[in-house]
Amino acid sequence: MINAGAGLTGPRLAVASFVAGYAVLLVPLTLLLLWFTDRADAARIRLLFAVAAAALALGMNQVIGLVYFHPRPFMEGIGHAYLSHAADSSFPSDHVTVFCAVGLALAFDRATRRTGALLLLAAPPVAWARIYLGVHFPFDMLGGLGTAAVSAAAVRLSARPLEDLACRPLLRLYGSVVRILRSGRE
Repeated sequence: MINAGAGLTGPRLAVASFVAGYAVLLVPLTLLLLWFTDRADAARIRLLFAVAAAALALGMNQVIGLVYFHPRPFMEGIGHAYLSHAADSSFPSDHVTVFCAVGLALAFDRATRRTGALLLLAAPPVAWARIYLGVHFPFDMLGGLGTAAVSAAAVRLSARPLEDLACRPLLRLYGSVVRILRSGRE
């Protein structure tokens, strides 16, 4: 019922295609903007936690896809497909997973709560567009939200060891690379 009807063209197709295919780029762009806006280690650790939550959630999605294969609507001849996509498992949605994992991870922290909320608000239009264009079912979106919530919570619960074992060494490496690059320009 929420899949686009036959013959979708023009601005509705263009907007839905853009949202379904390219809106996900807002996530890394947002993280990069925050990375270079607030240079404090604590702020960057929050961003690394968000990346870790997204990576863990996407990894969970891959495992789920291997264990539980669910065809996409176009693979079952349901509705109309307006977005080119591989014929792989539709459950859970990676696009929604990325928005929700990063959004939830950022929302857990007071300093990035608004940014996290904005990313979470961007997830429903992406979900709608991917369903509307025939590459996902609504349940796929709930699966993406679920894996995102589990991964964001797992990262939050393991914050101290994750910070000590991964984030601080990554920040030291980043600092060393920046110093080397700066010294090469002088």
